[in-house]
Amino acid sequence: MSAARSDASRAAVSAPAGPAGPADLPFEKALEELEGIVQRLEQGNVPLDESVAIYERGEALKRHCETLLQRAEARIQRITLGADGRAAGTAPLDVA
Repeated sequence: MSAARSDASRAAVSAPAGPAGPADLPFEKALEELEGIVQRLEQGNVPLDESVAIYERGEALKRHCETLLQRAEARIQRITLGADGRAAGTAPLDVA
């Protein structure tokens, strides 16, 4: 077996399990996987090539989680009250 083939086999075995892209994951699963990646990298016992690969996966997961949070924030609304104190409708929540 050639060295390149051996490296590819090792990478396939040691690559993190999960779907090909983070876009398929719900927020909780993406965050859980991201936390696992952070723990592995913090331990410092991951080979360099694998560290780079899981770091890249972590970046993709981070972007996915940020997108999902932004979407959730956009959906949150506050109840507006009329002059009589009753609910009159909703308006976007101003979180700034």
